[in-house]
Amino acid sequence: MAGKEIIVGATEEIIKMAKENNGTATTAMVVAAGFSRGNIKYLVDKGMIEKSTRGVYILPEVWEDEIFNLQCRFKRGIYSHETALFLWDLTDRTPNRYNMTFPVNYNLTKPKEENIRCVQCKGEWYELGLAEVTTPGGNIVKVYNAERTLCDILRTHSGVDIQIVTEAFKRYTSKTEKNIPVLSEYAKILKVEEKLRAYLEVLL
Repeated sequence: MAGKEIIVGATEEIIKMAKENNGTATTAMVVAAGFSRGNIKYLVDKGMIEKSTRGVYILPEVWEDEIFNLQCRFKRGIYSHETALFLWDLTDRTPNRYNMTFPVNYNLTKPKEENIRCVQCKGEWYELGLAEVTTPGGNIVKVYNAERTLCDILRTHSGVDIQIVTEAFKRYTSKTEKNIPVLSEYAKILKVEEKLRAYLEVLL
């Protein structure tokens, strides 16, 4: 009977945890709280939570947050390029594929299987401008800040449409929270100073 009580108590706690975390619980969260994985299986079997992706579970009434799920699966991936523009409201285009930047030695096989547009980045640039942002689904993910993202999309091999680039710079320069000194510093590091100057001369 005691075992049954532990399960019930644990399941209530896991549901509570999910409710406090925007309807989402991860295996890592549950284990860190001292509960066994068996409790998750019990909840799934009872239909009290649903498996969203590997290691991520959601309450039945919650919409699936694909942006959050992908980062739970690929923890070294940082949202970048057009996906970062979308998350910072620097474009109206909803991504049909997500962009992630990974360290240079990361094996890209699995993220590419998930249709992620992958970029690899050398070590000293990997955490440059690293930030957090809330997804439309209400979860927090890792992303490059607006300044790093604008420099990334100016780089020769970014493949970002010129109209998207222009719109992103227009939106950024009209924001009150822009940080031109940081933008200029990143442009110097990422070697896009001349391209940046061309945009800023027109827009500022």
